[in-house]
Amino acid sequence: MESKQQRYEQSYRELESVLEGIEDHVAVMATINCILKTNMEDFFWVGFYRVVDGALLVGPYQGTMGCLRIEFGRGVCGTCAAEMKTQIVADVHQFPGHIACDSRSNSEIVVPVTDKKGALIAVFDVDSTRFNTFDEVDREWLERIMARFFH
Repeated sequence: MESKQQRYEQSYRELESVLEGIEDHVAVMATINCILKTNMEDFFWVGFYRVVDGALLVGPYQGTMGCLRIEFGRGVCGTCAAEMKTQIVADVHQFPGHIACDSRSNSEIVVPVTDKKGALIAVFDVDSTRFNTFDEVDREWLERIMARFFH
């Protein structure tokens, strides 16, 4: 069985191969979702919340119904957007102000996505049905993926 590190390495290689020359952010987001949801164990919900009119608007994503709009500072995604800092939450039920889009979600990682000028354009959100799923390996790889394909 492949390690988490190996699955990220493979996913990164796949993304580099298929996204070469692709500049459209929605196409890039949809492809990242597809490859990571397919390759990574425990990725229950995978998606982007794009910055639209001063809030986070869902999509593209893969998984069950996501929250449609999230205000900056609200829940894990809104906190990530407000602080511009990756959030790793071992137990979402203990996170103050957590927004329960799907009650089966138990842990979460959210990574800020910036453009070439450093402006926030989205957050990348991954939920797991298991507790304590995400760690520094996830942070490192997801931040690397966001930097590579949006900068």
